[in-house]
Amino acid sequence: MSKTISRPAVLCVWLTIFSPGCRFFSPSDQPPGFLVAGIESQPLNLDPRFATYANAVRIGGLIYNSLLRADEHGQPKMELAERWQMIDDRTYVFDLRKDVKFHDGRALTARDVKHTYDSIVDPRNRSPKRGLLKPLEAVEELSGHRVRFRLSVPHAPFVEQFTVGIVPAESPSGGSNPRTPPAGSGPFMFASAEPGENVILKANPSYWDGPPKVTGLVFKIVPDAMVRVLEFKHGSIDFLQNDIDPDMLPWLRKNTGASVDTRQGTSFQYIGINLEHPILRQRKVRQAIAHAIDRERIIRHLLKDLGTPASGVLSPLNWAYEGAVDSWRHDPGRAKRLLDDAGFPDPDGDGPRPRFKLSFKTTNIDLRRRIAEAFKEQLQAVGIELEVRSYEWGTFYSDVKKGNFHLFSLAWVGIMDPDIYFQIYHSGSMPPDGDNRGRYANQELDRLLERGRRAVDIEERRAVYGEVQKIVARDLPYIPLWWIKNVIVQQPALRGFVPYPDGDLISLKNVSISSRSSNRILKEPRAQAAQKDSEARRAKNRRAQAYLVGTLERGD
Repeated sequence: MSKTISRPAVLCVWLTIFSPGCRFFSPSDQPPGFLVAGIESQPLNLDPRFATYANAVRIGGLIYNSLLRADEHGQPKMELAERWQMIDDRTYVFDLRKDVKFHDGRALTARDVKHTYDSIVDPRNRSPKRGLLKPLEAVEELSGHRVRFRLSVPHAPFVEQFTVGIVPAESPSGGSNPRTPPAGSGPFMFASAEPGENVILKANPSYWDGPPKVTGLVFKIVPDAMVRVLEFKHGSIDFLQNDIDPDMLPWLRKNTGASVDTRQGTSFQYIGINLEHPILRQRKVRQAIAHAIDRERIIRHLLKDLGTPASGVLSPLNWAYEGAVDSWRHDPGRAKRLLDDAGFPDPDGDGPRPRFKLSFKTTNIDLRRRIAEAFKEQLQAVGIELEVRSYEWGTFYSDVKKGNFHLFSLAWVGIMDPDIYFQIYHSGSMPPDGDNRGRYANQELDRLLERGRRAVDIEERRAVYGEVQKIVARDLPYIPLWWIKNVIVQQPALRGFVPYPDGDLISLKNVSISSRSSNRILKEPRAQAAQKDSEARRAKNRRAQAYLVGTLERGD
């Protein structure tokens, strides 16, 4: 009787075949005192005026300070601001800390704040954040450490825009080379970046809030999820957050001393839709696709319950969340009837011919491909043929930004204010002025989103965004999938990391490493360290072989 080898067994095969004599996995490669975090893809641009990709935003948040920063509960707290006040519904004044210096030694002043915001709103620079700052009329230096923001109209969600990282006034207005971002004032300093390899940050010994407890951080780019886990097991990666194949968590718990923590997050996974496509512009077709997708099954089997079915962008952790909206449970029969009503009857009943064909773009990450294949199977069951196209991250993201897609899937992270709906759904937020990449237009929604921006009263805003969520849930410019749970995997020697709902990494500045074998190896003579490393690998391989044999015998 043939046996099917499970993914943990495949992991052991990798461990047995590829680890002997391979310094790629050696913990002695780690710089002494550095914490190594594994990530799956390259941060494209760390400059806070231009960074939009999650890894770039999170790593950039360690390099740059902002006037305000969200805390671990998603509430704004002061960072560069010593005091701030809303003078009226169009005016904000900030008093800056006087003890903050950029990494190159220059003092951070109101001039730097003004330069940062002015360079974002300058249309020549094509900052993707320009659309969010449309209400900003002027930034004025009142003194060396006092700055005033004046808005053209009342704009309640503008407080979130005070979380933009501040760069020096001498930074090029149009941005810098992505490999050499401008100096920051945060707890870590940019050291180097090797495309496809790593991003290295050094601790800022003069940080105004106290120096980090580690010498530095290495963000090691390892696209393959299995290799990331192997590196973690061998000690050459210390920390993983979310870039983990759910299938591998049980193996990690069983075969390593990993500390594994799971927390409900706010990141929103969705299917993006090109609403200019002649088929997808029909709402009944979008509703049919939503009914065809079995979210619960994907969450259970592929995500291993590391997600919660989503109704929209805002999770229940957000103050403006509205739960009484249309939901799209898995119902293939209803999906077929909607497609019939939309004018796309099944040409041959249960035969092989589809109603129509669409393409779905995703990254070449293994889990993403498997999820895409699940979508393909589920849509095929209602008569829609889906062609899955997977790309490396840069190509995929470039196509999404250009609108070159039928369907795709991404996640929104760092969601604080419900004004994110303006950024992604308002008709005035189509690229390059925002992230309405599907080119959705709804006049009723536009009016509500504009009203939500002007409203100052929290209850009025809550009511407005409740209506917004109902419209979007009915119209489906996105098909909501799930809110992602944050998974943090750490070596047992790490202490002090506090998870944030949006996946922010700022608490890495408080992490300490109590002890670990790699530090001991670094202090030993090279030959002795190599011998011990080789012996340890052989012992691990023997255990892995035994585990693999046991797995095959059990037929797991």
